[in-house]
Amino acid sequence: MTTEPNTGEDERAARLLPLVALLFAGSGCSALIYEIVWYQLLQLSVGSTAVSLGVLLATFMGGLAIGSIALPRYLKKTHHPLLVYAVIEAGIGVIAAAELVLIPLIDSVYVSGPQAGFAGMLFRGLIACICLLPPTILMGASLPAIVRWVESSPRGVSWWGLLYGANIVGAVLGCLLAGFFLLRVYNIYVATFAGVAINFAVAAVSAMLAARTKPSLAESQIGPKETTLPPQSVGPVWTAYAAIALSGMCALGAEVVWARLMGLTLGATVYVFSIILAVFLIGLAIGTAVASSLTRRLDPLLALGWCQLLAALGIAWTAFVIADWLPYWPINPSLSASPMFTFLLDMVRSVLAILPPTLLWGASFPFAFAAVARKQRDPGATVGFIYAANTAGAIVGALAASLVLIPWIGTQNTQRVFLVLSAVSGLIVLVPLMTRMKSPKLEIATGVAVGCAALFTIGLDAVPGELIAYGRRIAIQRGQSEVIYTAEGRNTSIAVTRWLNDGAIQFHVAGKVEASTEPYDMKLQRMLGHLPGLINPGARSVLVVGFGGGVTAGTFTRYPNVQRLVICELEPLIPPASTRYFGAQNYNVMTDPRTEIVYDDARHFVATTQEKFDIITSDPIHPFVKGSATLYSKEYFEMVRAHLNPGGVVTQWVPLYESDPATVQSEFATFFEVFPNGTVWANLLDGGGYDIVLVGTLDDAPIDLDAIEARLAAPEMAPVTASLADVMFAGATDLFATYAGSTAGLAPWLKGAAINHDYDLRLQYLAGLALNQNQENTIYRQIMQYWAPPTTLFKATPERMDALFTAMTARSAPARE
Repeated sequence: MTTEPNTGEDERAARLLPLVALLFAGSGCSALIYEIVWYQLLQLSVGSTAVSLGVLLATFMGGLAIGSIALPRYLKKTHHPLLVYAVIEAGIGVIAAAELVLIPLIDSVYVSGPQAGFAGMLFRGLIACICLLPPTILMGASLPAIVRWVESSPRGVSWWGLLYGANIVGAVLGCLLAGFFLLRVYNIYVATFAGVAINFAVAAVSAMLAARTKPSLAESQIGPKETTLPPQSVGPVWTAYAAIALSGMCALGAEVVWARLMGLTLGATVYVFSIILAVFLIGLAIGTAVASSLTRRLDPLLALGWCQLLAALGIAWTAFVIADWLPYWPINPSLSASPMFTFLLDMVRSVLAILPPTLLWGASFPFAFAAVARKQRDPGATVGFIYAANTAGAIVGALAASLVLIPWIGTQNTQRVFLVLSAVSGLIVLVPLMTRMKSPKLEIATGVAVGCAALFTIGLDAVPGELIAYGRRIAIQRGQSEVIYTAEGRNTSIAVTRWLNDGAIQFHVAGKVEASTEPYDMKLQRMLGHLPGLINPGARSVLVVGFGGGVTAGTFTRYPNVQRLVICELEPLIPPASTRYFGAQNYNVMTDPRTEIVYDDARHFVATTQEKFDIITSDPIHPFVKGSATLYSKEYFEMVRAHLNPGGVVTQWVPLYESDPATVQSEFATFFEVFPNGTVWANLLDGGGYDIVLVGTLDDAPIDLDAIEARLAAPEMAPVTASLADVMFAGATDLFATYAGSTAGLAPWLKGAAINHDYDLRLQYLAGLALNQNQENTIYRQIMQYWAPPTTLFKATPERMDALFTAMTARSAPARE
């Protein structure tokens, strides 16, 4: 190949590089769209536990690593790089479209395999590999494929970094496009085919460029001729691989920790996680772009080492901002009901917290590329092995943080681990250079940086207990309670507080109050148990989704006919903590001989168990929390219905607070699609709306109020009567007076409501927009405008029916005025 092409060819080639960078940005955009879609699809099958999601993450990134190594090793430089890249992109698009069909099929295979214990975990991993490895291997191969078009010269190495940075910029766009538009407005099908369209467009343009260009872009075609590599950069190349692997480990491990803590601070909605990921990627892109322009002027190994040392200080900065600054942010994030204001505020806070270290991790890539680049070496192999080393480190970091370090030593010490590892990765590079260069200034500067890292490691603070308890509402709840217990588990963080004004105990999960001894919360928790317990008098087996304070589950221990009580809980820390602080309220349900606690994702358990139940009651976390909408979908309710015995009853909690009419309408309409004879029962706070219990049954048999009251009069039912009295219900008639509506009565209000399906999980996007709303009483009043006496729902003597309807009318009248 000639190294002195004509001037016109030089100019055309120079103009093509930005176009190729744009194509690679398209690759990054589609890849992030797929990642978000596949994450949403696969968590429906394998569950949302930290173990299963960790396996998914490792598989996804493992595919990227395999592809980055395999392409330069098994595909020689005999094909035009842009044509190879075009084939890869087209292949990704084809497989991505096929995933929409394959994943549901794999789901049926998965359900038929082993479920519990280590065998079940291995089987989950196998399914994740089947789903994700083929497309992710191709994604990993795309960078080594495309950089082969640019020779290993100083300016060419800069372009490698710029291409990688363009890919990250595209990933930012894909993240925001999927999280804020495609999945919010449409569904996984539209999002997937948008990604496929991008892949095919990139493939088509790349194939056309391949037909019009030479297989390799010489140094003179990129810019003025330069020397090969700076002499000082020729050093121990292995240190670059070690440093970039540790860099990936620290970056992804820290991201796991920060996503969890920032989720507490900002509210764990789908939008928040999209913002956090976007800011993380923006930092990587900016760092990559800046460093790419500096690789020809700086010693790349020296710069790489300093990036790692400074990243250690960046980790300390982020830990400080999250623990000591953001919880006491002077602007109350609940001030405005405008989602745009909230998103902008979340973006600003994320940038302040996360951007500094990500700039340095992004800068590490171009410097690592330059450090190992050699004139005669295959560019694909150079970039592929650096990328693979970084990705392998990222896999270890993410799995270690989520599965081992956080539940073992907590987020504070986990950040300390990654801070130290980042400093060590810098020293791995800098110590050999200091030995060779004999520079006192370098030695002094390195010593100062290491000393600062040590001081910051010792002084790094834990997040305040009130943040674990109240999350994004800490600004308005701070100082009103005493935090008496906190713990960080594998899946979530929990806290227990005591109100200073009335001494009430609250149980918090991931920054949200999940249970309390306040009268209105106790009433709701008992309603979830007593409504189905009284409606289905012969119930012998019960499934409770979510332990919380254990009060709902404990309610069923009062019923002598209940012989089996299964509680499905995601976080193993919760039942023991709840038993310690809520034992009196939950009747020590954890130690009841009839109780079995299954630690698993509830959806996964319902999908895979062969058991059927007489009662299933569900009190999941708020629907705006990322992932929780899977427990409010039509498909989930259909699975629940399929696991009910004849005469079975299901109850579902629906919050009216921190919500809006569209969100509640979606929850009601979705439930009623599966339980067309569903009913609504209201729990009030100071006479106004607060939260709702939805009740669904398999038949439309009327509730025999006379039989229920007679049953309650029996001596063996005295514990049930006492449990009702504890929450100010004088009996069954008083409990049933909380009736607030039915499927038929609310049909006009629910017309046009969004049905929450697995393939769109529309509810989590609706609920995430209503985070700052205080419309609970408005929603309740809208519901009650359709209230009418349920003349066919009950059967009883005329006197008892009159008493019931009188109580209902008195209760509902204020909301209908």
